[in-house]
Amino acid sequence: MNVRVNSKRPAVVLTQKAFAETRERLAEHARLILNDGRNAWSASRLKEEAYTAEAIMAFMTDRVDEDLLAGCPQLKVVGGALKGYDNIDIEACTQRGIWVTNVPDLLTVPTAELAIGLTIGLARHIVAGDAFVRSGAFTGWSPRFYGTGLANRTVGIIGFGAIGQAIAQRMAGFDVRLCYSEISDRSETREYPEHLPLHALLEASDIVVLAAPLTDTTLHLINRETVAMMRPHALLINPGRGSVVDEVAVREALLANRLGGYAADVFEMEDLSREPRPKAIDSALRRHPRTLFTPHLGSAVADVRRAIEMRAAENIIRVLMGGEPLDPVNRPLKHDIEC
Repeated sequence: MNVRVNSKRPAVVLTQKAFAETRERLAEHARLILNDGRNAWSASRLKEEAYTAEAIMAFMTDRVDEDLLAGCPQLKVVGGALKGYDNIDIEACTQRGIWVTNVPDLLTVPTAELAIGLTIGLARHIVAGDAFVRSGAFTGWSPRFYGTGLANRTVGIIGFGAIGQAIAQRMAGFDVRLCYSEISDRSETREYPEHLPLHALLEASDIVVLAAPLTDTTLHLINRETVAMMRPHALLINPGRGSVVDEVAVREALLANRLGGYAADVFEMEDLSREPRPKAIDSALRRHPRTLFTPHLGSAVADVRRAIEMRAAENIIRVLMGGEPLDPVNRPLKHDIEC
């Protein structure tokens, strides 16, 4: 449903169904073009809706590329209601004088919490146990569903930015040995926990947690070669970006009993910056008994999502009012913004 009131006001496109508070805040400054459905717009639909827009609130399901930007001559800001922004062509926006913003901090804690949940769920066969009880077959204790505890295990975290550090803080309470491998040259090596090169971390860890962004460097960081470095009983946990993992390589390792299990909240098919990319989760991987999957729930905490949208809205409003955003990802080469 499109809300088009007072056409002299700048138009803002919200590409996904947003909280009422977000819509009300933006409506104080702009006319809104809303996607009130549950599904993301197609690329052609988004281009059509955004033709007159000065701002887009973008979500992970949106691909903001040169083709879209070419059809949005009035666009001033892409306000991402997200942390990672690999689905947005930053260079193209910069060249066109368009601000790009993200929400860098609010997703950290809920993503770290989910990473812990995925780890415990996979290690302790919680989904299989739940299904067994619901089937009616459970009549009392019996020796089955033996899993892996966390205490005294080595947990390796790949990527040690805000999310990696938040995961480490929470894992520390389980009496694990913590180590990390940093994939960014810009990050300083930290004394705590133990820093290891990637190959050494993979060889040493009982549980490997991926907290790396998707970049050219991290695309398929976990592949046939790196999976082969892991212990056969090791668990791989991916709460970050799907395409950091080669899902075919993981499926092959699971089928060959060269990997203990795989849990993920994110999948290769979601990463719009990749073309070509898988259009679905590998069916054999999806059905494998030593896997645990959630539908991208990392930030799916109601008050957190509300705060993320409001922060994205504030970034948009500041640009529309002639100022600079709170959370800029880029600095446009030109941005002739009228007050």
